Formats: sequence, C-alpha cells, structure tokens
Amino acid sequence: MRNPPRNPALDAIPRNLMVELDERKAALRRAGRKLHDFGLGDPLEPTPPFLREALRAAVPEVSQYPSPLGTPALRGAAAAYLARRFGVAVDPDRQVVPATGAKEAIFHLPLAFRGGARRKVILPDPGYPTYEAGARMAGLEPVKVPLRAGNGFLLEPGDLPASLLDETLLLWVNYPHNPTGAVAPRAYLERVGKAALDHGFVLVADECYADIWFDEPPLSMLQIQVENVLAIHSCSKRSGMTGYRSGFVAGDADLVAQVKRMRSHPGVASPDFVSAAAVAAWGDDAHVAARREVFRQKRDRLVAFFREHGLKVQGSDATLYLWVEVPAGQSSAGYASRLLDEAIVVSPGTAFGAAGEGFVRVSLVPTLQDIEEAVQRWRTVR
Repeated sequence: MRNPPRNPALDAIPRNLMVELDERKAALRRAGRKLHDFGLGDPLEPTPPFLREALRAAVPEVSQYPSPLGTPALRGAAAAYLARRFGVAVDPDRQVVPATGAKEAIFHLPLAFRGGARRKVILPDPGYPTYEAGARMAGLEPVKVPLRAGNGFLLEPGDLPASLLDETLLLWVNYPHNPTGAVAPRAYLERVGKAALDHGFVLVADECYADIWFDEPPLSMLQIQVENVLAIHSCSKRSGMTGYRSGFVAGDADLVAQVKRMRSHPGVASPDFVSAAAVAAWGDDAHVAARREVFRQKRDRLVAFFREHGLKVQGSDATLYLWVEVPAGQSSAGYASRLLDEAIVVSPGTAFGAAGEGFVRVSLVPTLQDIEEAVQRWRTVR
C-alpha cells in the first residue's frame, strides 16, 4: 500500500539510538574491523550444558500447543526459587504465571489492566524502553520520572503529586536497575509498597537482574508485600538463556488471575521443551554463582581502567552493566560515536531516556581477553 494505515502509538515511541550505531557497526565489519561490543546486554558465555541437555531431552516426537499457563513443573520451580532465594512463599497455581521472557511480559502486562479511569503509567528515566512501548501500545499514558545519581537512582513516589498517583494504573520499578546498575534498599521498597496501597495502583517490579550482584544479594519487592504487587523474573541473564525466552510473573493472586486471562489470547506460551530447561535453571544456583564470578572479573577490570582513565562510574552495584559518565563537554551520543571510531561499541545513555544524557552504558559482554584489547584502544579516546 502506498499509504498504509498507521498506529499513532508507534510514532510516539522514540526511535532507538542503537539503530544508527548498528548501521555503523555493520559498515565497520564490512571494512574488516574487529568490534569490541559492549552494547547489547546479550552475554557470550555458553549456556550451561545441563540446561541444553534438559531442552534436548524434552523435545517431543509430536509437537502440540503449549498452555499459556505454563507447565505445573515450571510454576512449581518458579515458586521454589522464590522461596529459596527470597524466603517468599507463593502458591504456584494461583500466584505464578510463566512468560516468554521478561520483555514479552513487560510489553503485554498493561493490556491486562487497562480500561478503567486510571490511564497513567509511571516509569523510570533512564529505563528499559519496553515499559514505555507497552504502555503506549495499550493506549495508556506513560509518565517518565527522571532518576538522579544523587538519590541512588531511586524512583521516589513521595516526590510525585498525590493527584498523579491517584490516576496511576501501573508504576514500574526495576532494581537492580537497567541501565545504571543501582540497587534499592529495604526502606525504599517499603515506601514504594506503601504508596501502592495508599493510592491503589499496581506496582510492577522488574527483578530480572536479581541474581547478578557483587556485594549483597538484592531484595525482592515480594519480601516487602504481595498485595498490589507483581514481580517479573527471567532466565535470560541469570542462566545465559536469552535465546530461550523464558521467565515468569508472580505476586498478588488477583493480579496474576488477570494476567492469566490476558495471556490466553496472544499465543505467547513458551514451548514445553523450553519450559523443561527453565525448570532445570530455576532449580540450580551453582551455575548462577559461577556466571556471577565471571561478570565480577570483567567488572573489576573495567572499573579499574575507568578510574585510571579519569571516567566516573555511577551506580553499577549489580546487573551486567556499568553506567559511565562521559567526559566533560561531550554528549552521550557523541562519545559513543567517538568510541565507535575505535571499533568500541557502547550504548548512549539517551537510548534509555532523556535523563540518560551524560552517560554511556557498558555491558559486561566481551571476554576478558577482548576487554584487554578494548582497553588499549579506549586509552586513545578522550
């Protein structure tokens, strides 16, 4: 069609700045340059063999539709993980619903709750872009709240007008936080949980990085309260299963029931053989500890280099990301472009929202050897 119909929500979603960088990356590859890619958070460490074997063993002779509610084994494994990791007891049949990865769950979640008078979705800036995309595609109104280093990148509901909170349908929190790597203390989680109860909104905690930490294990919002709360977890970063697309949503039974009703329609259930691998992943902690140690070594090497190079790292207490201030007088996009001239790929902070200006996100993806090579190139960039 010459002039196809357009959904205005698509036009309202900001264009990802990584698209332009991807085009330049492709040009560098065509020119034979070796890239040091700290951009996309997609780890290169192999998926543990026992998880691959669990998937292979579960591939059936006859392939049939999977249930949108997931397998009982997967719901049970997710509940057991929450009990073991956080000391939180949930009913696997009433309070857990599997998802095809966290991104899919985040995108579709607003559809389960829209329709009433509340139309605001509060989300962090900088933050994961899918929070905004899901809200807009559901016909809701995203409200971005700038996060600042001065208060630990915490989205404080007490700083927002009560009238706004009374109109809020969903409020997103994400700790450990992508892209800054910040973590949230118990007192903060208690404040935001109380606000959800006082103002009647759904509090959604994206906890996909809960097992990638370097000092103290982060808390779950479910340790504070379950009422009015949904928590999202994923096998992707925890277990090196980004391509498997498996996660889950857990929390308030009434909210989970609504999510289940919505998920029966779009056909997004993970195949049962993927679910079998996820069961194995949620049931094992040793492989997670081993992966965490690999990320720690990468983090320590890069933090030491940035300190030596005069670059300040903010947040970065967890996740596989470092949130690095760009040199004075430079923009996020400009500094990312300058690094790309040296075949070093980082994400400009503004790819995660306007409040990300002045930073770049550095993913702990390349190998230690590749990091050493990248450091030598980075030394030339000022």
